[in-house]
Amino acid sequence: MEQGPIFSIQGAEFSYKGASSPAVKNVDLSVASGEWVALLGINGSGKSTLAKMMNALLIPTRGACFVMGMDTSDPELAAAIRQNVALVFQNPDDQIVASIVEEDVAFGPENLGLPSETIRARVDRALRLTGLSEMRRRGSYSLSGGQKQRLALAGALAMEPEALILDESTSMLDPEGRASFLNCLRELNARGITIVQITHRMEEVAHASRIVVARSGEVAWDGSPDFFWEEKCAGFGFDIPQELELLRSLRDGGFVPAGTKPAVHDLLEALCL
Repeated sequence: MEQGPIFSIQGAEFSYKGASSPAVKNVDLSVASGEWVALLGINGSGKSTLAKMMNALLIPTRGACFVMGMDTSDPELAAAIRQNVALVFQNPDDQIVASIVEEDVAFGPENLGLPSETIRARVDRALRLTGLSEMRRRGSYSLSGGQKQRLALAGALAMEPEALILDESTSMLDPEGRASFLNCLRELNARGITIVQITHRMEEVAHASRIVVARSGEVAWDGSPDFFWEEKCAGFGFDIPQELELLRSLRDGGFVPAGTKPAVHDLLEALCL
């Protein structure tokens, strides 16, 4: 049987109470299992509203949103949806619930009633993937902003979700931390986890397999990264990332083969061939 999409948003609209216009309107969007979708747009374009709709935190006031075939408007399905779709917010303090790092990561699996051995294995793996293993006994609120953001991601990963939604979740990381975070996402995506990443950083968009641009609450463009960089990037006011400009120069000079991705890891690997 053919697997359906992870997310299916159909004619969706959402209006916040007291707002003069909808935050999201006329949205039709489908995300397949295993995709890495970069969701772009200026502030107020509806990106975060869409992210919360995908996690059943917001229910469309018109239209519908399905997650793995589950209707987000059904309150009895909300727990199952959030177990399969983890949302990491811009501000990690919104997601930290325990005073000790490893206890915070264990919070979600414990709520699922999993065996202690399974919880321990999930916590160990999530801490390792996010580079927090040596901080497991640290106080959660003693961490730096970037470390807290990695803690929020670790808590999400411990749930072993099918999809991960990131709402500006690298905003507080330094360049080294951001690179480590993105390498973690690459590994997760390679394992089949679907990623929807909201970001303003064009160097992060270079990792995506698909780009969706939101504007005034609607999907203004949806397509492949290659076509976006070649034909649409400037029209939406985005800058081409330095990694992509470097890749183009290396391709034109015959130093790397076609198909090489602009991520630093892929460029170095191609240059060493």
